[in-house]
Amino acid sequence: MSPGHGLVLAAPHRAALDAAGRAARRGGNAVDAALAAAAALTVVYPHQCSLGGDLIALVHTPDGTVRAVLSVGAASRDVDVEALRAADPRMPAQGPQTVTVPGVVAGWAALAEAYGTPGALPAALRDAAALAREGATVSAGLARAMGDHAERITADPGLSALLTGPDDRPLGEGDPLPQPRLAHVLDELADDPWSFYRGAVSEALAAGLRRLGSPLGAADLAAHRAESAEPLSVEPAGTRWWVAPPPSQGAVLPTLLSAAVDAAGLPGPERTRLLTDRCRDASAARDRLLGDPRGQRLDLEGLLNPAPLAGAEPPKPAFRPSGDTVAVTAVDSSGLAVSLIQSVYQTFGSGLCDPETGIVLHNRGSAFSLLPGHPGVLRPGARPPHTLCPVIGRSDALLLAAGCQGGRAQPQILAQTLPRLADPAADPVAELEHPRWVIGARDIGFEEQTLLAEPGSLTTATDAPPLGLPVVVTAGPTDLAGHTQVVRLLRDGRLDGASDPRADGGTVRHTPGTSPGGADRRTGAPGDAPEAPHHDPADHAPAPTRTTLEGHRP
Repeated sequence: MSPGHGLVLAAPHRAALDAAGRAARRGGNAVDAALAAAAALTVVYPHQCSLGGDLIALVHTPDGTVRAVLSVGAASRDVDVEALRAADPRMPAQGPQTVTVPGVVAGWAALAEAYGTPGALPAALRDAAALAREGATVSAGLARAMGDHAERITADPGLSALLTGPDDRPLGEGDPLPQPRLAHVLDELADDPWSFYRGAVSEALAAGLRRLGSPLGAADLAAHRAESAEPLSVEPAGTRWWVAPPPSQGAVLPTLLSAAVDAAGLPGPERTRLLTDRCRDASAARDRLLGDPRGQRLDLEGLLNPAPLAGAEPPKPAFRPSGDTVAVTAVDSSGLAVSLIQSVYQTFGSGLCDPETGIVLHNRGSAFSLLPGHPGVLRPGARPPHTLCPVIGRSDALLLAAGCQGGRAQPQILAQTLPRLADPAADPVAELEHPRWVIGARDIGFEEQTLLAEPGSLTTATDAPPLGLPVVVTAGPTDLAGHTQVVRLLRDGRLDGASDPRADGGTVRHTPGTSPGGADRRTGAPGDAPEAPHHDPADHAPAPTRTTLEGHRP
């Protein structure tokens, strides 16, 4: 990042903000800061993300180009699909059979190589190693997750070792969280990130996976590559939105953003009905049509323009993937923007931590179907359907990077927040405080399709719920309504952003020549950066909604 460029970053934990600030002081750009935050989060948030998880990101470059980075790991080439199918018609929720190749580290390396500053990623990984060795403590969120999943922790020797103190009692909020084995791995990755897939770290991890009973081996790790892909996009009402292509569920977000724009002028009850209707359609399409486009032709049109359910009941997820995700967003005043999301899927992922490396392993494989002919069916070497859904937006007035926690409800959450955030006069803090609703079944803790609403989120009476769905109104804000992170570069050069009040994070600002701003939920003060880069007005002129499949090859 050249002198004179500032940046703002939003993340869900103070350690991530501190790491991003250090990266910025070293001269890093928005991607460098995001990678530093992401590395720190794998140390302090083992219940939500780790080196053993996946990553999907979107990057907007100063020349206006947007690319997707999908580092989604595949199932083992030696997986015995028939044995799993004979044992149960559904994939197990956790355990060794749900571990797919972890993609996070390859995603970091791909982002750093394409968009980062030389030396920034190794420095960030060494900072994360120091945090793992001596600086991390148990956050309130981690302590809650440990209390909610105590049996899962006790059942696994690796998690027990990670989260139990020297007196054999469970760690509590504020307790030190030393992770010397993970620190050693992070130091090795600082020297060579590809060691995770083809080197000493890979050898140690493959041996650990074998001991845990996973079919993954060294050859599976060595075969992994992060994919640089053309995103999908839609342009309703003059703002162009980019999302990641399959296997990301980002493919269903364009229809919801268009529906939100179409509903904006309707009376409250009609607006709610239209958007909830489309959310149900999109969720059903995702569950029936999403899979790995490699090796098969997906019904992409069915994902982008879901057919109405017409009263049919959408499929039910097998389990509730709670606590699954962290989002980091950053924009600098050169026009470089990144939305990066990484996760272990369900809380503590597969419920397994490799004791030798200290790596918590995700359970993304649980999202596979075992139904023959389903596009998301488990196949050797296939990638599972994925919930991670980063987004980039751009108009004549602003550039925006956003992402959220929320599992399968991520598109619903983003559809309720992004259209308002596209208004340059909007206060990002106020918009993220706005009450939200989500629709789901087992994924939000119910046995039947239910609309879970924060107080004030519905403009129709609960005794006449949209679509005839049962409505449950929460006592207040809920984690199930997502943890959204957003940063914006406005046309006049100002940078602002916000971190969701439902999370424990904040935002950090860096202005060259000063110390980075402290953690805050808002950063709206004018910056000293140059005007946002100009793009051809033809790219942003108001026009009928259109969806673009930019180079996508099913």
